[in-house]
Amino acid sequence: MRILYHPDVLLHRTGDHPESIHRLDYFPPICPVEPAPDGQPFLELVHSFDYIEKVRLYSETGQPLDGDTLTSIHSFEAATAAVGLAIQAMEERAFALVRPPGHHAFAEEGHGFCLFNNIAIATQKAVQDGKRVLILDIDGHLGDGTMDIFYQTDQVLFWSLHQYPAYPGNGYSNEIGAGRGLYYTMNTPLPPGSGDDIFLHAIDYMWPVVEQFSPDLVAVSAGFDAHQFDPMLQLNASGHFFYKVGRRLTEQFPGKVFAVLEGGYNPEELPKCVFNFVAGVNLEEMPFPETGTTSGLRLWETYEMHLHAAAGALSRHWKF
Repeated sequence: MRILYHPDVLLHRTGDHPESIHRLDYFPPICPVEPAPDGQPFLELVHSFDYIEKVRLYSETGQPLDGDTLTSIHSFEAATAAVGLAIQAMEERAFALVRPPGHHAFAEEGHGFCLFNNIAIATQKAVQDGKRVLILDIDGHLGDGTMDIFYQTDQVLFWSLHQYPAYPGNGYSNEIGAGRGLYYTMNTPLPPGSGDDIFLHAIDYMWPVVEQFSPDLVAVSAGFDAHQFDPMLQLNASGHFFYKVGRRLTEQFPGKVFAVLEGGYNPEELPKCVFNFVAGVNLEEMPFPETGTTSGLRLWETYEMHLHAAAGALSRHWKF
């Protein structure tokens, strides 16, 4: 897995907003992909024409989509470059280092710093090519836009590990899909303070569903705001977890994994998390070792309550 980047993603200017160009300040120089990525031809795989035009028009005047989701005069170009990099990452099984993030973007609305849903667009392209896709969202927030987009399909298994309660407020264990997509959404709510031990237990416990689904492709919504030093949440994951989950994925699904950056708002820690995850996927040594974190008994009790609720709802279709 290599890292794909293009400086067009820096055209989205948000000042001192948490999701700003400064998120990428501590990354070493990365050779840009050529030619410049253009995701515009793929936007309507997920988003309506009217919403796409809304983002274009709001960007021309720097009008925010909502109180959290800003635009600037070149945000449309940055967002479409992010989509283009996500598509290329899907095709090459690479890591798309992009911004703005995407997993809070719905088909008709942008929220939570997100304009277009990068991972959903790349996934839908793969679905149209006949592939069954696992989306594993390891961002500390629920990818509510992605969940909504695929909530009624059985071609995509959406699985999110996220702090609960936290923004956007939903993502409880009983949200398991609808229609043809019933049982193809898995939510693993984690209490604030959860450490590596809980994160890794959740991966192990729910893994039988992934094996039964047997995806042709694994798409990772690679957010890193679950890290213990991230200011946006109260989760306690270390770089050790991100390495381990990357390694687990490639050991089970070699050559089938791609990833797209979502959150991660500690600029000094974000590159370490990304490189640890990529090293795990590549079965290389962890470049930034970090002592694993553990969780107290009360956290385990809360977590297991949520976990068993999820397994109970999903066990009507999947074997644990």
